[in-house]
Amino acid sequence: MKGMRCVFAVFLALAAGSAAAAGAVEKLRHFVASTRSAEGEFQQTVIGESGRQPQRTTGKFAFSRPGKFRWEYEQPYPQLLVGDGKRLWSWDRDLNQVTVRPLGNALGATPAAILFGHGNIERDFDLLESTPGSADEEGLKLAWVDARPRQAAVNAESGGTGFQLIRFGFDGERLQRMVLRDNFGQTTVVAFSRLRLNPKFDPDFFNFEPPAGADILGDPSSAQ
Repeated sequence: MKGMRCVFAVFLALAAGSAAAAGAVEKLRHFVASTRSAEGEFQQTVIGESGRQPQRTTGKFAFSRPGKFRWEYEQPYPQLLVGDGKRLWSWDRDLNQVTVRPLGNALGATPAAILFGHGNIERDFDLLESTPGSADEEGLKLAWVDARPRQAAVNAESGGTGFQLIRFGFDGERLQRMVLRDNFGQTTVVAFSRLRLNPKFDPDFFNFEPPAGADILGDPSSAQ
């Protein structure tokens, strides 16, 4: 699905044994354990294997665990992804086309499952503290963690993660970057800003009603 594999990146830092580096994996665990909801803005850059003509998008997001989120692309093309706890809705505004599918099958052992769903980090991923791994990351004074899918997650019935590596970059306790490297040699970098942790949302905020006249693909009654 367009945009789904562009959704999030995991924290890297070198497992060299220093006290500073030793806390990076714990930052990820703490973030997942303590952050029940969040909202903010993002800038996403997708870089192909050749490294040419990166694609850049901007937007805003919000989530409330488990399984509820809004990921909205605003520029250059509007698209809205909504997880209502049971279904994943994708609305292409230009085409007025809505795609809906069960949320569990759509997320699997993915970054979205870690941030928005029921994902078990230790079950689905091997975590390793690391250092910045590319020119885009060298200037960031962040604590980084590599998350590599375990074989069980790769072979899951959901179709696997689709990723070779996910990286999360933290500034203190705040998530600042996600870097995703997929199985096709593509790298997606997501930079977060205006991040607000544990806000309260209206109960209807993560509901989605297809716009009038929209072409609907999938079964709106589908559930996990």
